Amino acid sequence: MDSTEADQIAAAQRGDEAAFEKLVAAHQAQLHAYCYRMLGSVHDADDALQETLLAAWRGFGKFKGRSSLRSWLYRIATHACLRLATTRRRSKNRVLSPEHGPARTDVYDLGEPVTEPIWLEPYPDAADDSTNPEARYQERESVELAFVAALQHLPASQRAVLILREVLQFSAAEVAQVLDRSVASVNSSLQRARKAMAEYRAEHHAADGQRVELSALGEEGRRELVAAFVQAWERADVPAMVALLAEDARFSMPPLPAWFDGRADVVRFMAERMLATPWRLVPMTANGQLAFACYQGATAPGSFRLSAVNVVTVRAGRIAELTGFLDPAIHHHFGLPAELAEPR
Repeated sequence: MDSTEADQIAAAQRGDEAAFEKLVAAHQAQLHAYCYRMLGSVHDADDALQETLLAAWRGFGKFKGRSSLRSWLYRIATHACLRLATTRRRSKNRVLSPEHGPARTDVYDLGEPVTEPIWLEPYPDAADDSTNPEARYQERESVELAFVAALQHLPASQRAVLILREVLQFSAAEVAQVLDRSVASVNSSLQRARKAMAEYRAEHHAADGQRVELSALGEEGRRELVAAFVQAWERADVPAMVALLAEDARFSMPPLPAWFDGRADVVRFMAERMLATPWRLVPMTANGQLAFACYQGATAPGSFRLSAVNVVTVRAGRIAELTGFLDPAIHHHFGLPAELAEPR
């Protein structure tokens, strides 16, 4: 602990709220991402972070410096997440559409929206201000949809152990302190969590990490893929879309339960339903993956309304999965305009 941090801690313990805010500011973004990995929901992560900061402020006089401030904050955040995981709706895990029900083939029967909080939510990418590019890559990889979906199938305590040890690089002793457990118990939980994650990925044919896939494409390849995808969608160019999709591509659109499995069914849905109206796409990123804000033609000529945030999974240079999040309550987390005007 340096002298500046020690001075801020002393000031915060005397009731200086500004000093406390400076202390926690360096940890706030990562704490929020941790809560998202634990809970699979930006909304729940907001609540868990708010509870964490409030509890930290109220209990800051009890911080004795026996552990690092970072470890102390994660201890509070972990227990906030564990409480939320057991008190909210937790008869079901947050899932992606293929885990909710079988694929459909009828493009005109998409089902009624499932409004219970069961869907995994997308996560906005933070501005890349890291001085360590490799650390930033690892951080993004650990919020990829497939990884966070797999986490939700672990018991909450195993989830915490895996994230704290393998994503945030806490030592086993630090994790034991965070969870009030022995080091042996933490190590045992970590082994079980690793095994369960590997089994999930094998069962669900999860793609390799998007960091690996996108790095293999290179900057120019990523630009070309994004441009080709936008052009094919906006021009309703079905043959061009076919060329971009993997043969086993999937397309889902929570909170609607329908999802389509395989290029043939995905393209049929696009051709017969989705591309029947005009669209404008704005490239973005989410969950460390390629993503698009999808604006659908509105009633007024030249006006487009935000319809989906579509997170894309790439495999071997082709699009293997499209997850279109339709819920407007999710869109506001990305700071996107609700409407897009056609340029004159």
